[in-house]
Amino acid sequence: MSVLFHSIRGWFVDPRSLIDRGYSRCIQWRETQKSHVKCRFKRQCFQILKSYYNVPASAAVDGGNKEMLQKTEKPPKVTVRSVILDGTRSLVDSVRSLGYLKEETDAVKEPLPSQECRLAALCEMAKELPLVDDEEQECCSQSLVAEDGCSSHVDLFSGLTENRTDRAAVVTLMGEEYVIPPHTAFLLSDFTRIQPLVHCEYGRMFDLVVMDPPWENKSVKRSRRYSCLPSSQLKRLPVPLLASPNCLVVTWVTNRPSHLRFVRDELYPHWGVEVVAEWFWVKVTTSGQFVFPLDSPHKKPYEMLVLGRYRPSVDLSTRFVPVEDQQLIVSVPSALHSQKPSLSEVLKPYVGAEAKCLELFARSLQPGWTSWGNEVLKFHISGCVLEPWMVIKAEMQ
Repeated sequence: MSVLFHSIRGWFVDPRSLIDRGYSRCIQWRETQKSHVKCRFKRQCFQILKSYYNVPASAAVDGGNKEMLQKTEKPPKVTVRSVILDGTRSLVDSVRSLGYLKEETDAVKEPLPSQECRLAALCEMAKELPLVDDEEQECCSQSLVAEDGCSSHVDLFSGLTENRTDRAAVVTLMGEEYVIPPHTAFLLSDFTRIQPLVHCEYGRMFDLVVMDPPWENKSVKRSRRYSCLPSSQLKRLPVPLLASPNCLVVTWVTNRPSHLRFVRDELYPHWGVEVVAEWFWVKVTTSGQFVFPLDSPHKKPYEMLVLGRYRPSVDLSTRFVPVEDQQLIVSVPSALHSQKPSLSEVLKPYVGAEAKCLELFARSLQPGWTSWGNEVLKFHISGCVLEPWMVIKAEMQ
């Protein structure tokens, strides 16, 4: 189970277990052989054994940041600091009592897998293909797996691609093997090719929209990990065309105050979304320490999420579960850049078990979700971050 503990302060989650759940049953095709295998995410990706500062493990989430306060020009607001410090201490202590967060004795010593992803470059090349006029555009979705069970030839850039089966599928796309979770749909494109998402999904709007924008910052520009997007461009996202009334909209925000202000004061009002809560994702090591000093003026051990409800009109008859403010999601983060924990289990009480879910700027797929982005398959490359580890049955075709 991905949620290890839940209290009034929030959740302690295990992101890797939820990822692996989607690959517990997997079909792999190679030439004339069909294999039933189990896949799993590489364990070393979630082995954050040490924090990035010298504080004893026993003090890291229990006031071990006091010396950093003296070096901080502008410490976080006292209320935010206390929410994060006290809440994280409570959740960490609770999962420790259940037997989690024990010292690693069998750590995997293999290097981290390569994060090289050619998808964004392929999206750039796809821009040279002719666009279909909006009037001629029809709902274009294609199945990743043919009726005979074999992987089918698909055009990833022209419409939604779906794995409609109950099993994950290992398929070859663009010369690379990918592991696609069951019951997923995705569109590989950037802003210039987002139209198929609207046309294919219009009429069955989403109850939950999560997005992790490629915010502009100096570190990303220097490293060139991915292309940034000016904040003003986010207003072009067709959220009002995709969101059902009272849809829960969740946006990951960096710790730059300007980004938070933009989402709260400009982006959400532009879409007709009312802010209802701000949450924090707190990152800890496998022993329960903050990964960075809580009071550091540079990198923080947490990121923010802004939650809102899409309300195109005032309808007092509509009932929905209220969202509590200042909740924590605590987890050991992935060592891979920009890999966020799935929010599906945490948000289920607020949208319902049968909610239709969409992720924008996605870098991975989730069972039951539709995903869009120019790196939407980044964390699904077989052999890099995902590995088949158990052959259950092999069949000759």
